[in-house]
Amino acid sequence: MKFGVLVFPGSNCDHDTHHVVDAIAHQPVTYLWHASEDLQGCDAILVPGGFAYGDYLRTGAIARFAPVMQSVKKFAQDGGLVMGICNGFQILCEAGLLPGALMRNASQNYICKQTFLRTETNHSPFTHGLSRGHVLQMPIGHMEGNYFCDSDTLETLKKQDRIAFRYATREGAVTAAANPNGSLENIAGVLNEGRNVLGLMPHPDRSSETLLGSADGLLLFQAMAESLAAAR
Repeated sequence: MKFGVLVFPGSNCDHDTHHVVDAIAHQPVTYLWHASEDLQGCDAILVPGGFAYGDYLRTGAIARFAPVMQSVKKFAQDGGLVMGICNGFQILCEAGLLPGALMRNASQNYICKQTFLRTETNHSPFTHGLSRGHVLQMPIGHMEGNYFCDSDTLETLKKQDRIAFRYATREGAVTAAANPNGSLENIAGVLNEGRNVLGLMPHPDRSSETLLGSADGLLLFQAMAESLAAAR
């Protein structure tokens, strides 16, 4: 089961993500350069955090035109697993692989801190090993992590059980105080309609080893590997 980590000019979490898959999850992994359309036979694609193309114009808006993203779109449409983390989430929204958009934080400031996420669904290849309500600890580091979508889209996400995570307290209470960026209804991660694409703002790549304060993020990578193994 081979994982591919996209690399754009400005990516700064590509090595973190590669390290987790390789050294912690013990899965084959390779880097995929933005200018190539070749996904090298990968079974899952990871769109890491960072500042793709400097995040000029609008976050993720330039990266969506990269040659590699055209292949990722086709890969996702065919049912391939894709997870976008932080900047990767923004790119997936801009590319139309996920609904909604990431706006500037309500505070208008860059925020880097530990957060707690409540698992809203375990009906996905990324969360099937978790129980609903399971609280995970992961850090955030972003300026534009304020998730927004229109009311119709929000209603669809709720009806189809596609809200993956919400910001919460350590005890799992979804409160305004637990929302770090003003995100609509505390949404921290969403799934596409096919449930094979996940985007989340917090960093599972930065929380996959206890040395970093939490190993909760590793659960997502392990769930992906288990889902791929089961599919085979």
